[in-house]
Amino acid sequence: MVDILITGGAGFIGSTFVRAALSGELPGLAGARITVLDKLTYSGNRANLAPVADHPGWRLVTGDIADGDLVDTLMRGQDAVVHFAAETHVDRSIHGGGEFVRTNVLGTQVLLESAVRHRVDRFVHVSTDEVYGSIDLGSWDESQPVAPNSPYSASKAGSDLLALAYHRTHGLAVSVTRCSNNYGPYQFPEKMVPLFVTNLLDGRPVPLYGDGRQVRDWLHVSDHCRGVALVLAGGHPGAVYNIGGGTELTNMELTRRLLRACGVGPDRIEHVADRPGHDRRYSVDWTRIRTELGYRPQVPFDAGLAATVDWYRSHRSWWEPLRVAA
Repeated sequence: MVDILITGGAGFIGSTFVRAALSGELPGLAGARITVLDKLTYSGNRANLAPVADHPGWRLVTGDIADGDLVDTLMRGQDAVVHFAAETHVDRSIHGGGEFVRTNVLGTQVLLESAVRHRVDRFVHVSTDEVYGSIDLGSWDESQPVAPNSPYSASKAGSDLLALAYHRTHGLAVSVTRCSNNYGPYQFPEKMVPLFVTNLLDGRPVPLYGDGRQVRDWLHVSDHCRGVALVLAGGHPGAVYNIGGGTELTNMELTRRLLRACGVGPDRIEHVADRPGHDRRYSVDWTRIRTELGYRPQVPFDAGLAATVDWYRSHRSWWEPLRVAA
């Protein structure tokens, strides 16, 4: 039986991974014993784990990944670490980058040091395509140097480099994943899809940055978690794996789809000033994870988006209390 420490396991992506692992939906994780470490800040939510609250295979520890003593206590006896915990919202990082550096860089370093000390077998560091910067044409493969443009993405790029350095220096079996934009149930309503959906369900306008022509690749959170599980089970130590969804849309195109799904017209769009340093286009080449590990997205975008809108429509009790914090 495998013991896994999952950081940020009460957040959007981490909780999806925990629920799927405990439900037997992820490759190689049947019967795993899971310890979730989460600080339960504004975006970490016990309610995200309510569907598995009675499952005997896991426990939740409330705490900070930068707390070396706590991390050392929890790391003892673990076979693997899946590191989701991070400050992730670009706008928040623009207004104040200190917490992003503390959590994303220093917190990751604390985890890596402890993993080396306790001889953990596998460490998957979950990152983002935003570390590559912006690309006008084509797609980034994993050999592309990092060129981040926001305090958030710079802090994630720093943590990526630390993780890879701990592999080279200490032999820690680290793999790094870099995903495209996630969407799905339980996403905190500061991100585009849940913010726009909940606004539309409440009769509010949706704030679209600039001209809306920024391009993103969209990845259902369950596909992302499946990719992370494949990397945990078979990824090469020291390797980076891009995880994409295969659906590139401008923000305007996505907005129009959300308007249609909510049964409202374009009069709900409110154009707002673009964010500083807004990257124009992200696009990852995920050939490596496809050819090496057999990854394929399984959720068609239109079906996934419709199901996501329906989930927010039927789960007001989950998101309404969070709007104050968003």
